[in-house]
Amino acid sequence: MPKGYWVSVYRTISDPEKLAAYNELARSAVLAFGGRTRIRGGQVVAYDAGIAERTILVEFDSFEQAVAARESAAYQEALVALSDGVERDFRIVEGVD
Repeated sequence: MPKGYWVSVYRTISDPEKLAAYNELARSAVLAFGGRTRIRGGQVVAYDAGIAERTILVEFDSFEQAVAARESAAYQEALVALSDGVERDFRIVEGVD
Protein backbone atom coordinates (compact mmCIF):
# COMPACT_ATOMS: atom_id res chain seq x y z
CA MET A 1 0.00 0.00 0.00
CA PRO A 2 1.52 3.36 -1.01
CA LYS A 3 2.35 5.84 1.71
CA GLY A 4 0.73 9.25 1.89
CA TYR A 5 2.52 12.55 2.33
CA TRP A 6 1.53 16.03 3.41
CA VAL A 7 3.62 18.58 1.55
CA SER A 8 3.30 22.11 2.85
CA VAL A 9 5.28 25.07 1.51
CA TYR A 10 5.05 28.36 3.37
CA ARG A 11 5.16 31.34 1.03
CA THR A 12 4.79 33.90 3.81
CA ILE A 13 4.43 33.80 7.59
CA SER A 14 2.62 36.93 8.69
CA ASP A 15 1.76 35.87 12.25
CA PRO A 16 4.31 33.60 13.98
CA GLU A 17 2.07 33.31 17.06
CA LYS A 18 -0.77 31.83 15.00
CA LEU A 19 1.70 29.46 13.38
CA ALA A 20 2.97 28.36 16.81
CA ALA A 21 -0.60 27.69 18.01
CA TYR A 22 -1.32 25.75 14.81
CA ASN A 23 1.86 23.68 15.22
CA GLU A 24 0.85 22.55 18.71
CA LEU A 25 -2.64 21.51 17.61
CA ALA A 26 -1.60 20.04 14.27
CA ARG A 27 1.06 17.87 15.89
CA SER A 28 -1.59 16.04 17.94
CA ALA A 29 -3.70 15.42 14.83
CA VAL A 30 -0.69 14.14 12.89
CA LEU A 31 0.39 11.79 15.67
CA ALA A 32 -3.16 10.44 16.12
CA PHE A 33 -3.06 9.18 12.52
CA GLY A 34 0.48 7.82 12.69
CA GLY A 35 2.10 10.72 10.86
CA ARG A 36 5.82 11.34 11.10
CA THR A 37 7.45 14.66 10.28
CA ARG A 38 10.32 14.02 7.87
CA ILE A 39 11.20 17.59 6.87
CA ARG A 40 10.56 20.74 8.89
CA GLY A 41 12.19 23.86 7.53
CA GLY A 42 15.91 23.61 7.13
CA GLN A 43 18.05 24.59 4.20
CA VAL A 44 16.53 24.80 0.73
CA VAL A 45 18.28 25.10 -2.60
CA ALA A 46 15.77 25.82 -5.36
CA TYR A 47 16.34 25.08 -9.04
CA ASP A 48 14.49 25.85 -12.25
CA ALA A 49 11.23 27.64 -11.33
CA GLY A 50 11.52 26.67 -7.65
CA ILE A 51 11.51 29.17 -4.82
CA ALA A 52 13.44 28.60 -1.60
CA GLU A 53 10.57 28.49 0.91
CA ARG A 54 10.00 26.80 4.26
CA THR A 55 8.92 23.24 3.46
CA ILE A 56 7.27 20.63 5.69
CA LEU A 57 6.92 16.95 4.77
CA VAL A 58 4.85 14.56 6.89
CA GLU A 59 4.75 10.85 6.08
CA PHE A 60 1.78 8.56 6.79
CA ASP A 61 1.57 4.78 6.35
CA SER A 62 -1.10 5.24 3.67
CA PHE A 63 -2.63 7.90 1.47
CA GLU A 64 -5.97 7.27 3.19
CA GLN A 65 -4.47 7.99 6.62
CA ALA A 66 -3.00 11.24 5.31
CA VAL A 67 -6.41 12.35 4.00
CA ALA A 68 -8.20 11.25 7.19
CA ALA A 69 -5.75 13.24 9.33
CA ARG A 70 -6.36 16.36 7.23
CA GLU A 71 -10.14 15.93 7.52
CA SER A 72 -10.11 15.15 11.26
CA ALA A 73 -11.78 17.41 13.79
CA ALA A 74 -8.44 17.88 15.57
CA TYR A 75 -6.76 19.17 12.42
CA GLN A 76 -9.71 21.41 11.61
CA GLU A 77 -9.19 23.01 15.02
CA ALA A 78 -5.55 23.59 14.12
CA LEU A 79 -6.59 25.30 10.89
CA VAL A 80 -8.87 27.65 12.82
CA ALA A 81 -5.92 28.61 15.03
CA LEU A 82 -3.75 29.19 11.95
CA SER A 83 -6.39 31.30 10.24
CA ASP A 84 -4.69 33.96 8.12
CA GLY A 85 -1.33 33.65 9.86
CA VAL A 86 0.40 32.21 6.79
CA GLU A 87 0.10 31.85 3.06
CA ARG A 88 0.98 28.30 2.09
CA ASP A 89 0.64 25.65 -0.56
CA PHE A 90 -0.65 22.42 1.07
CA ARG A 91 -1.23 19.14 -0.72
CA ILE A 92 -1.51 15.44 -0.01
CA VAL A 93 0.32 13.14 -2.38
CA GLU A 94 0.48 9.39 -2.79
CA GLY A 95 3.86 7.67 -2.63
CA VAL A 96 5.12 5.18 -5.19
CA ASP A 97 5.47 2.18 -2.89
